[in-house]
Amino acid sequence: SVTKEKLESQIQVLNEQIHTAEMTDEHWQSRLVAIEQEKQERFVAKQSYEEKKSVYDEQFAAIEAKKSAALAHLTAIQSKITECNAGIERGQNELIDLLNNNASIRARQQRYDTMLEQINIRKSELNKRLLARKTEEADLVSVYEGYEAELAKVNGELQKLKAKETALFDKVRGWKQKDVENSRQLEETQMSFHKQQSRLESLKNIAERYDGYGNSIRKIMEQKGTVPGLLGVVSDLIQVEKKYEVAIETALGGNIQNIVTEDEATAKKMITFLKENRLGRATFLPLTAVTGKGNPKNEAAMGETGVIGIASELVQCDEKYKEIAAYLLGRVLVVDHIDHAIAIAKKHHFALHIVTLEGEYLSPGGSMTGGAFKNSSNLLARNREIEELERNLKTIVKKVKDLQDRKEDIATALALNEEELEELRVQIQNKKLIQNSAQMNVERARQQKNDSESAYISLTNENNQLDQQISEINLGKQKIFEEDAYASRRKAEIEEESKNYQSILEAQSKLEETAKQAVSEVAMEEAAIGQNVEFILENLNRLRGEIEKFDVERADLLENASKAKEDVLKKQHDIEEIKLTIAASVDANKHLQEELKNCLGKKEKMSEDYRGFFQKQEDVSKRINDLDKELMRLNNQLEKLKEAEEHQTNYMWDEYEITPHSAIALRNEEYDNLSALKKMISEVKDEIRKLGDVNVNAIEEYKEVLERYTFLKTQHDDLVEAEQTLIGIIDELDSGMRKQFDEKFKEIQKEFDASFKQLFGGGHGTLELVEDEDILECGIRIIAQPPGKKLQNMMQLSGGEKALTAIALLFAIQALKPSPFCLLDEIEAALDDSNVVRFSNYLARLTENTQFIVITHRRGTMNAADRLYGITMQEKGVSTLVSVNLIENDLTE
Repeated sequence: SVTKEKLESQIQVLNEQIHTAEMTDEHWQSRLVAIEQEKQERFVAKQSYEEKKSVYDEQFAAIEAKKSAALAHLTAIQSKITECNAGIERGQNELIDLLNNNASIRARQQRYDTMLEQINIRKSELNKRLLARKTEEADLVSVYEGYEAELAKVNGELQKLKAKETALFDKVRGWKQKDVENSRQLEETQMSFHKQQSRLESLKNIAERYDGYGNSIRKIMEQKGTVPGLLGVVSDLIQVEKKYEVAIETALGGNIQNIVTEDEATAKKMITFLKENRLGRATFLPLTAVTGKGNPKNEAAMGETGVIGIASELVQCDEKYKEIAAYLLGRVLVVDHIDHAIAIAKKHHFALHIVTLEGEYLSPGGSMTGGAFKNSSNLLARNREIEELERNLKTIVKKVKDLQDRKEDIATALALNEEELEELRVQIQNKKLIQNSAQMNVERARQQKNDSESAYISLTNENNQLDQQISEINLGKQKIFEEDAYASRRKAEIEEESKNYQSILEAQSKLEETAKQAVSEVAMEEAAIGQNVEFILENLNRLRGEIEKFDVERADLLENASKAKEDVLKKQHDIEEIKLTIAASVDANKHLQEELKNCLGKKEKMSEDYRGFFQKQEDVSKRINDLDKELMRLNNQLEKLKEAEEHQTNYMWDEYEITPHSAIALRNEEYDNLSALKKMISEVKDEIRKLGDVNVNAIEEYKEVLERYTFLKTQHDDLVEAEQTLIGIIDELDSGMRKQFDEKFKEIQKEFDASFKQLFGGGHGTLELVEDEDILECGIRIIAQPPGKKLQNMMQLSGGEKALTAIALLFAIQALKPSPFCLLDEIEAALDDSNVVRFSNYLARLTENTQFIVITHRRGTMNAADRLYGITMQEKGVSTLVSVNLIENDLTE
């Protein structure tokens, strides 16, 4: 209902506005007529005022010209007055400046006097200090020269020590080179000793076994220890120079293996022994039966060219064997070479036994024997070589002993030199410390000398500056005197100028009054005309404004009339819409009443809540204010704590050069008593103060010592580590060698027994280590028991049995780790035919895994071979290879 009433009132208001607009339109029409009449009246008044203004403008131009002339005259007078005033003021200012300058001159005069007095006092003090500094400088120069002399002396001593150290280094290097050379010679000598010792033992074994002799001769000589009358073979009883060995052995021929006995009975006994054992034949030379034989024709040939002598006279032997030598060699003539031999034989009708040094033999009757020997070794040379080797070994043993003594002497000299070198290094180190101290003293004295010189130069410069200041003060005083005289003269001049300006100023002031009065009169006339013109201009402006206002008002009236008509139409349309709205709002009024009631209830509830919220807001505001105050207090406290923390951090860094983070890492929980800690800090500081001055070279010295210690410690650790490593490797190798040797030796024992049985057709073969000796250094005992014999040492076996036992051991080692290829060189040469067959059969069984090439001259071995290769000379000087394939027929079949 409220809305409906409101809409109806709006309709009424709109009707009233429409009525008012209609009445206003009539008023605007009458107003437009009145505006046109008033505007015409204003145009007429405007033309009258414009005519009056043109008259006043002409009068104003005349007055302006008169005023300009009066103002120009006044301005000229005023400029002269201003110039006079300025001159007077300038003179007054300059006079004031002169007075002030005079006071300043007096003050400067007094200040210069005071400065001059002070400078004289300072100069007197400087002269005293210069004299004292000069005396001190002379003392410092003396001290500096003393320190320099001390340093030069230390440098000289250090240079001598270093030269001595270099000489010792060279000496140690020389001793080391000598030690290396001596070790090399000792090693070469020891190698030569072992080589010749092995050769000697080999020759002795060959001589003991009588290798190269017939089987019967070896069997007879094996009985030498049991048969007293058995003296030996011819080759053992005579000695021959090396150059005659080939000739004598050729002359002896087969007689070299003849056996010498005490008597015929011994020879007979040995012949019986050979017959009983079916060991072959031998020739015996009983001392009681054999007599020397000579050839009378030899005496005639002794003077021939190339004859050296009779063979029996070129050998040496015991007296009791002279007849034996004469019997065997008394008829043989020794000649230098075959050409002379042939000539001598022809001359004596081929009736002489002639032998050359190269081994050609010419027999009576004209037969000749010669050619190349199979090897350079012979039976006569064995004993000679054994004796030479024994002499050489004695010489080598002495040389080894001398070299070992020399090595000990070198080691002693080297140790002494190194000890002396170490002592010298200690002396050098001490001298270096003294040198550093002397260098520091020289540097300190030089610094003091330089400081003294700098101070003296500074004092001299200061004295020169004082002299310069005195000169400047005198110049200043002279200048002050000149300024004072100038000020007096200028003061009189200014007073005279002021009097002149004052008289000019009085005359110009009178003229200025007259000019001002004339300007005032013109200005009054100008003001009267100006007022009239201004009144006319104001009226013209007012009329122009009123005309413009009438034009604007007329346009507004026309525009408002148009808008009023449009407004009336619009308001009528709004009245119609409001009436429709009133009709539509009657239905919705009831629903709006209900919503209004609900909204009022919500409003009441929200008001109650708002009152409670307001109370909470006050509580929260109070709490916020309290928290702000507390926050401000805590922030202030935090700032103070930060300042304290920063102060403590700065203190820690300035005092100990340590950060709080580093200090936390060094924290010790045991130190929890603050007073005890402060007391401890005080004690530590006292101890630091008691340490005295710090050695500035300690760091560098420590670095040098540390570097040398690190270098030596590294070398020592490397040597110790290398020693331990080498000892470990040696122990590991030693244990591995022992274990491997023990395992392989047991395997060789089994293989040796098996191969021994196969080669001997039975029996037993055993290998044993010598007891109570190191397994790697002990000897090996070979025990063999051929079939039908008792178990015995290998050295008690016959030559063939020894050879067959050695072959069994060789193949036992070969069977342990078979090789694909093997070369054998006459290893069965000492075997009899039956053992050769047994050897060849055994060898044939081994060809399954190994290919054998055998160098042999035994028929049994050749029969067992697959192929034979030989060298023949069908034509003289032409060698031909001959091969025979023994398994070709088997392959064909």
